Amino acid sequence: MPSLYWLNQIQHTNPLWFGNQAFYLGHLLQSGYPVLSGLVVPAQTFQEFIESIQWREPFADLPSSSLHLNVDHPQQLQAIAQHIRHEITTTPLPELWLENLSEAASQLQATTLILQPSLALKPPADNLLALEAAEIFEPQICSAKPEALAVGLKKVWAELFRAKSLLYWQRAEIPLEQICLAVLIHPVLPAIAAGVVKVEDNLVAIQSTWGLETAIAWGEVTPDSYEIDALQGIVQAQTLGSKTCAHTLPQAPDFLPFLKDISQPAFQHPDGCLQVHLLTEAQQNRYALPPATLQQLIRIAQQLKTDFSATFTFKWMWMQADIESPPELYLTQVNLPISELQQPDQIAPSWLRKTVPTEPQLILKGLAAASGQAIAEAVVITDAHLPEHIPPGRILVTTTLTPDWFSCLQQAAGLVAEQGGMTSHGAILARELGLPAIVGAAQATRIIQAGETVLLDGTQGEIYRIADFRTTHYQRQPPPTQPKPKTTLPADGHSINRSGQDSPVSSPSSSPNSRWSDRPLPAIATQLLVNLSQLRFIDQVKTLPIDGIGLIRSELMLLEVLEHQHPNLWLQQGRQQEFVDRIASQVSQFAKAFAPRPVFYRALDLRSHEFQALEGGRLLPAETNPMLGLRGTFSYLLDSALFELELTALAEVQQAGYSNVHLLLPFVRTVEEFSFCRQRVEQAGLIQQAEFQLWIMAEVPSVLFLLPDYVKAGVQGISIGTNDLTQLLLGADRDQPELAAAFNERHPAVLRAIAQLIQLAQAAGISCSICGQAPAQSPELIDHLVRWGINSISVDAEAVERTYHAIARAEHKLLLAAARRQLDLAP
Repeated sequence: MPSLYWLNQIQHTNPLWFGNQAFYLGHLLQSGYPVLSGLVVPAQTFQEFIESIQWREPFADLPSSSLHLNVDHPQQLQAIAQHIRHEITTTPLPELWLENLSEAASQLQATTLILQPSLALKPPADNLLALEAAEIFEPQICSAKPEALAVGLKKVWAELFRAKSLLYWQRAEIPLEQICLAVLIHPVLPAIAAGVVKVEDNLVAIQSTWGLETAIAWGEVTPDSYEIDALQGIVQAQTLGSKTCAHTLPQAPDFLPFLKDISQPAFQHPDGCLQVHLLTEAQQNRYALPPATLQQLIRIAQQLKTDFSATFTFKWMWMQADIESPPELYLTQVNLPISELQQPDQIAPSWLRKTVPTEPQLILKGLAAASGQAIAEAVVITDAHLPEHIPPGRILVTTTLTPDWFSCLQQAAGLVAEQGGMTSHGAILARELGLPAIVGAAQATRIIQAGETVLLDGTQGEIYRIADFRTTHYQRQPPPTQPKPKTTLPADGHSINRSGQDSPVSSPSSSPNSRWSDRPLPAIATQLLVNLSQLRFIDQVKTLPIDGIGLIRSELMLLEVLEHQHPNLWLQQGRQQEFVDRIASQVSQFAKAFAPRPVFYRALDLRSHEFQALEGGRLLPAETNPMLGLRGTFSYLLDSALFELELTALAEVQQAGYSNVHLLLPFVRTVEEFSFCRQRVEQAGLIQQAEFQLWIMAEVPSVLFLLPDYVKAGVQGISIGTNDLTQLLLGADRDQPELAAAFNERHPAVLRAIAQLIQLAQAAGISCSICGQAPAQSPELIDHLVRWGINSISVDAEAVERTYHAIARAEHKLLLAAARRQLDLAP
């Protein structure tokens, strides 16, 4: 085996051997920063290993091949990726290699190790891509035993050949021979707390949680957060997180502060090497960082900023080896954007510096409506008319965004809108399309100039100007990754196969938090549904661990189906039967893909101001307040033609043999409106099928007082729409960005309303679901929903993973609480 290196042995002359992560950690350690000791398996080792494998055709020339794949052929890409990874993970390490590795790792004096990729790219490749690509790789946590260490090392190497990784390098036009993959090995130690620090401009942002940082990385807690003035070191704001659990080692010492008062047993984490402790309410209400340690972190961040004059992030751990030793603070990872480093030549060679000619300049902030990043030229649109043509791959900058912009959004790289809120239909559509988006960005069409290159960060709600940027490219929000097969039992008692497999993604970007594809899933009883309106995403979504579709927004589904014409225009043109056939065709495809799992189709809720740009849309009368105007079931009373065509289409779906499609009625104000609709449903023959269910959206506050009357009139279930319910309870227009602070789905009034609706549904013996943005945006709400007895939760596809695990944690807490009560009652 080529020589192994300790971080303090890394020299500045050979960064390609160690990758960026290990190279900079080694430099910081040698410069006096408190970096956790670690071992590096250099890139040469990986190169020698893959050259030693007896590759079967067609991989004989793999070490010097760029794998000329058809990345648009998912089955081929997946098959090749699986084959290569299998060859790597099943080929044994040479015995001498394993002996050297085990002997070196034993000096870390730890029972558990974490193995992380450390990437670099050979020139002339842009090393900024190495920083981005590192997020695709999954670190491996394993036992320090030689066999487990060998398996973990090969798994990190095999990450280079996952389908999403191969796709990334193909799209980035980086040949595989230019990639240098080293592996950084750190001990997993008994951490009191851990987290992440991000320094940007004059702001230091700190996140912290009890135990190991994996609880944050895997999305299992909402960390404490701090905002600090970088120059003065003054804490400007701090927020207590939702730290419901802590990750530790199986033999974690009981002197750790968060373990002292825990009485319930820990349970094994799916990775097999960690334990998860559920924290008491008192522990959840305490900040994980004491003031002195917080100030120490701030000083380290300030010193790094002084030394490097850069935007950067680093991960840290505060640990205590034994009860007699004082706690110590360590840096465990560092991400220094190479383009911003201003170091002397002896620290970094020229190819590691100045990869982007100018530093991005923050020019605008707004509401982070849809996560992801995009770098592209801006197209500025200052009127409400749809442009005739927009070149693909541009960032659209407009005054407002409504669903009738669907055709433009399909080709866009990102979106910035001056108006609109987080729950506006335009923002919802951007999330469903996986399009990075910012809304509520005041003066955007004036500040951003047409044709200039900007960086849009939809995760942070920030827009940067980039002058003289060499390559226009963009990264769209990836579709969700797919987990391994797992069968669970949903709330209705029927067995649902939540299955999936490792699958390539359809964009260069990949979610760093999609970690469940290699872990068994815990069983959950609460049904998990998905909000889905676009057929193109069926293949990626249908194999996720979900129990069906909780919401098809018909108005979004029809935008493309009706050729971007308003439905009323089709009626005027006498195209009723074609209208019916197109709806039936779309819904049938959803029904077929998810059968026998339920599919809930929400009838049209056409708010007049959102569809005026469609052909025929301006024939409708203008409304003073469309949010409270002629929408929902009230509009059916005025003119039921469209609604009756929808019912005819659903009847055709039933006649085609699909019994899993159900109907949701939107924005129901009165029992009389529902009775009118139910009569039309009966006339269409839908109720004759025993499996069919007729539900209403519970979003108008009157349902809080009238639900028993609705049930008597024939309502079989409710789906809580938190977006409209919140705006009506709090009087805060969901489309108005200035009211974003007032639009709070966690407001006590909203939470009490949701709890009351669940209780009323239980008393009436009907199902209760929730399909608004609240569970996805506020995972801590899921604890309440599960405790209150919600039957199902429906979220956007990108939120399925974190929602699944949040449900599992909430149900586990309930089971532990019930077990403790049983023990207390036992004689």
